[in-house]
Amino acid sequence: MAAPLLERLSDSLGSPEPAVRLILSVLIGYPFALVYRWFLFNQPATVIHLFHICSGLALAAFNFAGSQLCHSAICVFVQFLMLRLMGRTVTGVLSSFTFQMLYLMAGYYYTATEEYDIKWTMPHCVLTLKLIGLAFDFYDGGKEQSQLSQEQKNGALLSVPTLLEVFGFSYFYGGFLVGPQFTLRSYQRLVAKELTDCPGKLPNSVIPAMRRFALGFLCLAIYAIFSPSYPDSYYLTDEYEAQPFWYRCVFILLWGKVMLYKYVSCWVIAEGVCILAGLGYNGVKDGKHQWDACANMRLWQFETTPLFGGTIASFNINTNAWAARHVFKRLKFLGNKTLSHVATLIFLTIWHGLHSGYILCFSMEFFIITVERQAQALVKDSPQLTYLANSRLYPLVYVVQQFLHWLFMGYPLVPFCLFTYDKWLKVYSSVYFCGHAFFLAAYLILPFLRKTLVPKKERSEKKQD
Repeated sequence: MAAPLLERLSDSLGSPEPAVRLILSVLIGYPFALVYRWFLFNQPATVIHLFHICSGLALAAFNFAGSQLCHSAICVFVQFLMLRLMGRTVTGVLSSFTFQMLYLMAGYYYTATEEYDIKWTMPHCVLTLKLIGLAFDFYDGGKEQSQLSQEQKNGALLSVPTLLEVFGFSYFYGGFLVGPQFTLRSYQRLVAKELTDCPGKLPNSVIPAMRRFALGFLCLAIYAIFSPSYPDSYYLTDEYEAQPFWYRCVFILLWGKVMLYKYVSCWVIAEGVCILAGLGYNGVKDGKHQWDACANMRLWQFETTPLFGGTIASFNINTNAWAARHVFKRLKFLGNKTLSHVATLIFLTIWHGLHSGYILCFSMEFFIITVERQAQALVKDSPQLTYLANSRLYPLVYVVQQFLHWLFMGYPLVPFCLFTYDKWLKVYSSVYFCGHAFFLAAYLILPFLRKTLVPKKERSEKKQD
């Protein structure tokens, strides 16, 4: 009975059935959170863990039938065994990292197609980060507190988690399918009724959760309305190639903006589920209770920032924070931030998948951010450019900057979404590799502009620093 209904719904929405199943699964998190609030909040921890396990498995079964259900269970159980048998050792961390990443890579290899498919590897990549992070947090729990950063202290596990805790943490309905990332310590605090603005009582999180739901639903509506006009497949048509150069560039700009709402809507709606359950509680700041512990998007910043760095900082926040905490900062022994940054991007590239498009996207991101930081330093050090940035002409500068920002945000997303070499090369050729040419030219010109626009005294001081 459910299958024909889903087929009719997907036909009426013009979306593939797996996509409809996914968004329904994210929305089902709200009734699950209400069941937890109304009936299970004061129940023993064992009952709560079992509810989270059963609800997460039910969502998995709704989306991925048959043997696909086994993959997550296998990885969670193996991770639990590693914690128990290997203890708080470097070997345990490295073994966990290697096993979870190799399992994910094997999944990508055996299920890969040339299209974006919603299959078991999609939630599994979220689970992979959770389980690797769990190994790191367990390892940190054996260190002296003085050796840990504040972030590590917040996530460190001082005792060995139980099997039910690990499974409940892994299958929690608010983060199983699309994230966000959170630590087992946060999950333990949720079950212990510590994540609330009223100690020992239900959190007053209904209104904050509904705000995020409404915002996420608005983003979903925007995507549903405009995405049929900007399909990925249009890039590969003769019609696109026959359009004027300016049209092809503007299409990339608008397509990029619309396409990102696919991710934004899921993340914001899922955040609302976490807030409703209480996992989103983040303490008190300036006298107000905060509900942003699971925030994966800063939507206002995402829409208004003219900087590529600002967009990255506002997008997929929890995954970026996870990568910073468990990859970038733990590579401090390299003694070089650039090397740590490159290694982190390589990790994220592999984590996303095996297609060449991911490599091109993240390498382009690194190059763009490098050029942007050099340009920001130039504006800061140049009296003329600083004056312009604070003058009445800045609104005009902002419009131009925002246009370039949106255009070249869409540009690296082309290979990210088209995946394979033959497809993204065709699109980039049609726009004459304008993004590569623009940033390469900027990279080469910026040193000469610095010599011209920055006083010699300040240049020499910079070299000394």
